[in-house]
Amino acid sequence: MAELKRTISLNTAIAVVIGGIIGSGIFMKPSAMALELGSPLLLISVWVVAGVITLFGALSNAEIASMFPETGGQYIFFRKMYGGFFGFLYGWAALAVFNTAGNASIAYVCAEYANYFFHLPRLDPASEQSFHISLPGIGRLYILENIGVKSLTIGLILLFTLVNYRSVRFSASVQRWLTALKVAAIGILIFGLLSSSKGSAANMTHTSFTPEGMALLGAYMSAIGGAFWAYDGWNNITFIAGEIQRPRENIPKSLFTGLLTCILVYATLNLAFIYILPIETLAASSFVASDAATIVWGVTGGTLITIMVVLSTLGTTNSNVLATARVTCAWSRDNRLFNGAAKVHRGNFTPGNALLLNAIWSCILILSGSFDMLTSMLVFVSWFFYMMSGIGLFVLRRKMPAEKRAYKVWGYPLIPAIFIVFAAAFLIITLYTDITAYIGGRSDFINSVFGICITLTGIPFYFISRKRKLHIDSSAGERGKQVN
Repeated sequence: MAELKRTISLNTAIAVVIGGIIGSGIFMKPSAMALELGSPLLLISVWVVAGVITLFGALSNAEIASMFPETGGQYIFFRKMYGGFFGFLYGWAALAVFNTAGNASIAYVCAEYANYFFHLPRLDPASEQSFHISLPGIGRLYILENIGVKSLTIGLILLFTLVNYRSVRFSASVQRWLTALKVAAIGILIFGLLSSSKGSAANMTHTSFTPEGMALLGAYMSAIGGAFWAYDGWNNITFIAGEIQRPRENIPKSLFTGLLTCILVYATLNLAFIYILPIETLAASSFVASDAATIVWGVTGGTLITIMVVLSTLGTTNSNVLATARVTCAWSRDNRLFNGAAKVHRGNFTPGNALLLNAIWSCILILSGSFDMLTSMLVFVSWFFYMMSGIGLFVLRRKMPAEKRAYKVWGYPLIPAIFIVFAAAFLIITLYTDITAYIGGRSDFINSVFGICITLTGIPFYFISRKRKLHIDSSAGERGKQVN
């Protein structure tokens, strides 16, 4: 059988980390976060806190990745930590929830910003509401809602699936160029906004309102969720560990360098947005980067920045499509029901069937949900598994004390412990907030519960797959006895 090759250098690995993180979140989430918090200082603090917590999780995962530098990332880790059942459930959730929904949501933002130019077709509200799927106790899915944007989103997923199907080297080259363009364009945007005479330093301290008590805690955690989605994608590098040159050295380096770069970029870019847009204007903006650029450079500047956002999300979509298929491929090798997705293309040396399976499910998710539904669902489920990965570091320290570790997480056990506690608090508060918002009529859909339900549907598939494996192994044994 054809095998995946180690063709990804350190520079490409750093590009995958940065390209997988900086995409759509920084351009879509600041307005919603500003609306929740009403304070520039609180908004900046959210980006820094979320970045530091994410870095703590990434450093913990880097130690595990240095122990098991194999394609499949956290799926491989979870099998080592907790055994086959939990590993299967993670692989199922990756396929059914957060990897495919992540690909879909990033491409969705690219299509939304493209709509700035092309004015994609959309049905009238009555037609959009005419067909829906009801999920008892969770809410309704409107398939026809924003159908023009959804159609372009599907087209982008299929395009980058084809790019990654054809060649890893070509996809890596595309990723390096798109990441370089993205970082350069964001640098120009930050410099241009902060050096403009049309901004005001007074915006940094001006507040529209400030929530208090439990309302502040709920608003802060909701904003943290938005920032977590913007930082999501850092673990993509562990998915392709089996294709990275000198992985025990390059994975920790790429995670540390890439995440520090992203924290700096996110905090500085939000400062630039606030310098140009007062907090209430920022909260009301649908296209934050374009609106800020329009104030500074006019309509032409706003148009150029919109193009930049499209390029940014294209790079992130490519990075995610490339990386997430490796998890599906690794998971399928140990799974009789989906074993066909484990096949590597003989000529291209790419996980072709896994790419196609991910693309099909991503398209289904695109049709079923909105941008906010996809991001809220995937952040909740993915952070449950991030938390379990942090706990798993302690499990492996006890379970495999003699295993070679090219890198050990700095500040152990405090750094991973802080990550675990924060992740647990985030999950509990998010679940409580989602359910109470639905009961109180402030939300039409419980995104976190929907993610949990999809994840749990993997349990019967595990037992079916296990039973089928036992049946096949038993049949093979019987044939062996007859031959002997």
